[in-house]
Amino acid sequence: MVTPVVVNRSTNPGATQQLIDAGTHPLLARLMAARGVENSNELASRWADMLNPNTLSQTQQAATFLAEAIEEQKRLLIIADYDCDGATACAVALRALTEMGADVDFLVPNRFETGYGLSPAIVSLALQHPNGKPDILITVDNGIASVEGVEAATSVGIDVVITDHHLPGDELPKAAAIVNPNHPNCGFLSKNLAGVGVIFYLMLALRAELRERGAFDIEDQPRLNLLSDLVALGTVADVVKLDSNNRLLVSQGLKQMRNGHMQAGIAALFEVASRNPANASTFDLGFALGPRINAAGRLADMSLGIRCLTTDDPHEARRLAQELEAMNHDRRAIEQTMRDEAMRAVETATANGATKQASLCVYHPDWHQGVVGLVASRLKEKYWRPTLAFARSDDGSLKGSGRSVPDVHLRDALDLVSKRDPQLINQFGGHAMAAGLSIAEHNYERFVELFDEAVRTLSGRDSFEPVIQTDGSLEVQYLDVSTAALLETQVWGAGFPAPLFRDTFNIQQQRLLKDKHLKLRLERNGSIIDAIWFNHNQLLGDQADISYRLDQNHWNGRVSVQLIIEYALSLS
Repeated sequence: MVTPVVVNRSTNPGATQQLIDAGTHPLLARLMAARGVENSNELASRWADMLNPNTLSQTQQAATFLAEAIEEQKRLLIIADYDCDGATACAVALRALTEMGADVDFLVPNRFETGYGLSPAIVSLALQHPNGKPDILITVDNGIASVEGVEAATSVGIDVVITDHHLPGDELPKAAAIVNPNHPNCGFLSKNLAGVGVIFYLMLALRAELRERGAFDIEDQPRLNLLSDLVALGTVADVVKLDSNNRLLVSQGLKQMRNGHMQAGIAALFEVASRNPANASTFDLGFALGPRINAAGRLADMSLGIRCLTTDDPHEARRLAQELEAMNHDRRAIEQTMRDEAMRAVETATANGATKQASLCVYHPDWHQGVVGLVASRLKEKYWRPTLAFARSDDGSLKGSGRSVPDVHLRDALDLVSKRDPQLINQFGGHAMAAGLSIAEHNYERFVELFDEAVRTLSGRDSFEPVIQTDGSLEVQYLDVSTAALLETQVWGAGFPAPLFRDTFNIQQQRLLKDKHLKLRLERNGSIIDAIWFNHNQLLGDQADISYRLDQNHWNGRVSVQLIIEYALSLS
């Protein structure tokens, strides 16, 4: 385990005071200002405050194209992705297009058979679709790199509309329209939309176009705001940066869930996860609902997750959610086995001096390729370096999934490897913090060398250390349930981290729970408070510097405040 450096986040007294003057709670004002919020407009959560769909590249072009297709009753086929963002994006497209009168169905790539995105193999499957050859393919959460797939589609008379949020490569597909905030010519102010956010924006533009054509008026038009629960789930689960526009979208979705208005499948997922939608939070979406949807794409076929999100039958939704719950249970067992094997392999290699200092790559031929990304994530957290985990695919190649640290843009590192040896990587793509690739098995050792060199080149460093940023001391009067509840209702996540406070406490009592969790009773300035440090089994001294989150503890019908410890250092 790498020892972190704990620092206090920079404050902005001027912005804090402006937010307080605008009516923001003083504690929230301090926290928001420390996260770059400079005025109350950035905290707006009304639909009227969202960025205009017409500023997103080629949105109007795509909306016009699809409106004409709907009027002509052309067959539309959505090409989805096999993660939660892709599943929710597909569900948004299916529900919205159906309400707008489209003849639409979906096809989702199988992680193990056809790989990611709109490939020529997917086009071949589309031609064999039970409903007949589609006229138009609409990609969601993929497609920006599908140059060959788009060519394959157009060669057989199928048009393609791409909606994606991933970074484009050197060549763009020749599609009928490309809706992507990261398109080179796009001036959309939020480059952080998830795939589900992109298709939601296109559906808003399409509704406006159809309304102009007289398909419906403003009173009887489809209520796309009712899809905000799906938008929120996909946005949080994909760990995109929660800028002000994304926070608005997530806020609207959470509001809908808390009010009891949500898709039957989302309600069923809350139920199987034993979470209460009345108190829905970004934590629920990212760590309870999202993983259960993702389990289908990791172990089987994401169509199960999509069906769960698109059914209106509560009984069917519950049955599908229970299947997803069982899959998620299997996924956790597989992940635990693989993680243990990976840890042992790294420890052995480290003891033999065979590991790299700047990066980490692990491979086992028997690992499940749908779970390697989770293993990479665990290893990255433990060793704090860019990490890739590989498994052997059915065609004999190695499929890798990686996670990175803030100092290294993972996709750029893979791009540099590809430029230094163009024959080494078969395919790659992703983001700064997560990416995937495939290589030939015999190239694994060379890839390990070049990847480590690329990480060193891009970062200028041979090793990395985690930095824990805290919000400094929490005033004693805020160590209560009402403050914990206030913080829980806010939208926190990637790029907008949940509050983490730091104070010195006297330790009155401490004991181990189940030999793995440290339970404590703490004292500070006369206030007594309970705390827990999960997955930590070493006792502290009589006094400690503690970094912690404020949490509500529900027990036997009572609610109390407790601290969730992220890191602590004994002072005595």
